[in-house]
Amino acid sequence: LKALSEPTRLQIIDILSCGELCACDILEKLSITQSTLSHHMKVLKECGLVHARKNSTWMHYSISKESFQTLERFIKTITHPKDDCICLPRHTDC
Repeated sequence: LKALSEPTRLQIIDILSCGELCACDILEKLSITQSTLSHHMKVLKECGLVHARKNSTWMHYSISKESFQTLERFIKTITHPKDDCICLPRHTDC
C-alpha cells in the first residue's frame, strides 16, 4: 500500500492497466526522467506489483494481476463486517 500511495506510481499502474508497455512508452505519458521512472519501477517490482522483462535495450513492464487480486481480497476482507470485529461491543456476564 505504501508503494501505491505515491502519485507517480499510481499513474504508472493506471498506464499499465491497458497492458504491457515499454519503458519508453511510459516515459512519453509522464513528465519524469528515465532515472526517476527506473526508481519507481524498482519499488513496484520489489513489492511484486509489476513484472519486468528485458527486450533488446528496453524494459517492458506489466501489472502483476495476482498481486492485485490478493490486494483486492485483502481490501474486501477488511471492509466487510465481521462477527468477531474488535470494535464491536462485548457482552459480559457481569
